[in-house]
Amino acid sequence: MDFSAVSSALKAIGELTQEVTSLWGVDEQVEGLASELRWMQSFLKVADARKVDNDMIRTSVVEIRELAYDAEDVIETFSLKVASKRKGGFSNCIKRSACFLKEGCLLHQIKSEIEKITAKIKELARKLQMYDVSKFGVDGEGPSFSTVRREARRPFPHVMDDNIVGLDDDVKKLVTVLLNEQSECRVVSICGMGGLGKTTLAKKIYHHSQVVGHFKHLVCVYVSEHCQKRKVWEDILSGLHILSDEDRKMNVEKLAKKLSSFFEDNKCLVILDDVWNIDAWNSLKPAFSARETKSKILLTSRNKEIVSHADKNGFLYELQYLNYDQSWELFQKIAFPQTNSPGYKIDAKMKELGEGMVKHCAGLPLAIIILGGILATKYPSLNEWLKVSINVKSYFKIDKGQVLKDMLALSYDDLPPFLRPCFLYLSQFPEDYEIPVDRLIQLWIAEGIVSSKQEEGLIAEDVAESYLIELAERCMIQVRERDIATLKMRSFQMHDLMRDVCLSKAKEEKFFDIADQSNACQLSRIGRVRRVCVHKFIRLQCIKSPRLRSLLLFDEFLPNEELENTFPLTMHSYIKNHDFVILLAISVLGTKCRGIWKYMFNNFNFLRVLDYEGGGEAGCKLPNDIGKLIHLRFLRLRGLEFFTSKLPSSLGNLRFLQTLDLRIKNICRRSIHVPNLLWRMQQLRHLYLPEECSLKTKLKLGTLKNLQTLVNFNTKNCYVKDLINMENLRELEIRGPFNIEDFNTEELDKNPPIIQSKYLHSLSIINDEGRIDPKHLVHLLLSCENISKLSIDAEIRRLPEYHYLSSNLAYIKLRRCKLEEDPMPTLEKLPYLRMLDLHEEAFIGKEMSCRAQGFPKLESLSLTGLNNLEEWKVGEGAMPSLQRLKIQGCRHLRKLPDGLRFIATLQELKIRWMPYTFEDRVRKWGEDFCKVRHVPSIIFQ
Repeated sequence: MDFSAVSSALKAIGELTQEVTSLWGVDEQVEGLASELRWMQSFLKVADARKVDNDMIRTSVVEIRELAYDAEDVIETFSLKVASKRKGGFSNCIKRSACFLKEGCLLHQIKSEIEKITAKIKELARKLQMYDVSKFGVDGEGPSFSTVRREARRPFPHVMDDNIVGLDDDVKKLVTVLLNEQSECRVVSICGMGGLGKTTLAKKIYHHSQVVGHFKHLVCVYVSEHCQKRKVWEDILSGLHILSDEDRKMNVEKLAKKLSSFFEDNKCLVILDDVWNIDAWNSLKPAFSARETKSKILLTSRNKEIVSHADKNGFLYELQYLNYDQSWELFQKIAFPQTNSPGYKIDAKMKELGEGMVKHCAGLPLAIIILGGILATKYPSLNEWLKVSINVKSYFKIDKGQVLKDMLALSYDDLPPFLRPCFLYLSQFPEDYEIPVDRLIQLWIAEGIVSSKQEEGLIAEDVAESYLIELAERCMIQVRERDIATLKMRSFQMHDLMRDVCLSKAKEEKFFDIADQSNACQLSRIGRVRRVCVHKFIRLQCIKSPRLRSLLLFDEFLPNEELENTFPLTMHSYIKNHDFVILLAISVLGTKCRGIWKYMFNNFNFLRVLDYEGGGEAGCKLPNDIGKLIHLRFLRLRGLEFFTSKLPSSLGNLRFLQTLDLRIKNICRRSIHVPNLLWRMQQLRHLYLPEECSLKTKLKLGTLKNLQTLVNFNTKNCYVKDLINMENLRELEIRGPFNIEDFNTEELDKNPPIIQSKYLHSLSIINDEGRIDPKHLVHLLLSCENISKLSIDAEIRRLPEYHYLSSNLAYIKLRRCKLEEDPMPTLEKLPYLRMLDLHEEAFIGKEMSCRAQGFPKLESLSLTGLNNLEEWKVGEGAMPSLQRLKIQGCRHLRKLPDGLRFIATLQELKIRWMPYTFEDRVRKWGEDFCKVRHVPSIIFQ
């Protein structure tokens, strides 16, 4: 059940002081409202702990959430009025009769609204008491909320796809088919029911060393039930790194022709994941019409008829269910966290229960994974395992499809209450969407779904991260990318069947609405919609919900189809060649965009989240009316393109903002003017400035003490001295020249520290405007004593000495640094360095050496674009932990170092864009092969 709405309302009430409520004469109303909300919170907790679930309870939960949202809106509006009056001198103002009457009306309105909400809550409570709520234990006899949450946590991280078993033979068979150039087979299909592992198998093939070495280009795209051929084709072009801005404006016929020509000229493997039916294939096949080609297609589908329709010589591979031994092996990997520990033995009773439950999974990998995830969170409580076992045996059916549905439903029902709104929130993202963790966490916090735990010393971001880890432990999300330094999740996806359950539960609980063309008319009649997401462009004027709190938009502001409706394709070339018509086009487009912005800013006054995902042309400018959205916590405008480059001064009204992303663009490529008003937003936690700010303003940021993320900080537009006040800063990205004001070049130790935050873990420096003063750089690095990630993309000529670098560094990327001296003697001393990337003239010398015992923890090394490098030496005993080595575009490097033969841990060697003479030395017949013959995977690209 969703406690977050009630908790958020209570938090808003708690932030009002007794002094303020007494002064305004609303203390009785506010306390009465808080009392009723606390009763509702108690009811929800106990009903959830006792697993009470029926239509009346579900309906009541929705009503409670709506009333809590109303309460929070009223309280927050009240607090804003109080703040504005304090600022304007309320005591003087109230003496004037006209102002007194105005304040009296406002007071009466606030009291009235609070009383109405309180009355509604009381009426709802009366209904629940008539239903005999006492049997739920609200009187205090029921279980405490703390019993719902398990005490112990198991170590993370396991990733869903890493725990698949029984696919090795499948991979071998399919790789053989794909590599056979003599066969006329062009389309290979993996078929089977949902949850059987089709996508996992396809991805294992995609990453297989022989496949990577055989095909010149590989790309994997998701098709889904609602196939959009343009999106699929653009995704393929993007995956091939050949998608241009012109392609996005090109009609679909030309897109298909471009793809077909590319597949004819290049040996490619294209994976089309989740093709639902023959109609979907027919819409996509114009892009694969090349007759003479060595390119191949691997598709996954639940429909085995597609392959014969797509290719008369196609190969159909039907994925089989796991046998019992395979099922038990998979279950053990997930359910028993300590399986791999030496001497570990599974408890006999738990083993017996587990074996019985696994049989009910009918050999379906997804069902086994989810069951294991549920039980792993209850390990080692035998009593909790018994409860799950009873549930599994009581209503699981024999039918395999029903087994999976039941298991997915059980995974949701087993969630503790604090995780349910977090999980339901995920259903707003489009199918197969790779969800960025940082952005999701910021959204959760902005919506009040997650808050800090002060008693445990945890800020909201840390709490949210722990919730995500638990969802991963339960195998309800699939981790896709990890942070290279900390190994924390950076992005994840949901299995489509898990998303179906999530979407179904969210609709059942009226958690949000997806706005599309099919329900646009319905949305115009719904007045109580709180959250809306838009996956495909619709006219926002269709949404008439004055209490809307959240608006997530995943399509472009005005996509190509809408622009073509405004200006037909036949006019585009005419417009480009006539200045007057260009101005007319801008005027028409600007009017259309302004209408969208105006509608939002004047009708969605309670918005807390406004997130634009797709970017695109957004009109002449951001209207000043944005200042009306005073409740905003999250504003993301990244990628939006405006004709004028000035942001409105009304942004300063948005005092509650926690996340502000201003990475917008100017169509004429001018710098963006940000007015000096960000200092007012003292609740900001994450700030993303434009890549290039206008020099007209110098931004004061010293008041932003809660800031955790600061991206595109530029010393031309900001004061370095302000950084010291940001004591919670975790990530800092500096763009442009880095110059410290009033810097003492003679006595470095006399300069004040730059950064005081002990939490800073990531520092990036990007500069295209000349060399960074090495003394300024050293002083900055001295302030960053705890960072684990360092990225420098700027000319520095000389690497700071070892003792200036944080000993905690786990990842370093150097690009365009033009180092004249070998950086290895300095970097190899770092005790915890695991990943090192030297890219594009990071080092411009001819010789580089890694000495014995150097780089003790290094696991990954990438040498890319070191054009002057001729010789690389590796001493015996150097890099004893190295697993992955990539050498790319180092055109003068003559040979591999002899020392590689001593690195027994090396698992993968990638060689790309290297001279043929170098490649020949490394191949089986070459002189250098003996140095790397022990490496399992050697890939030439």
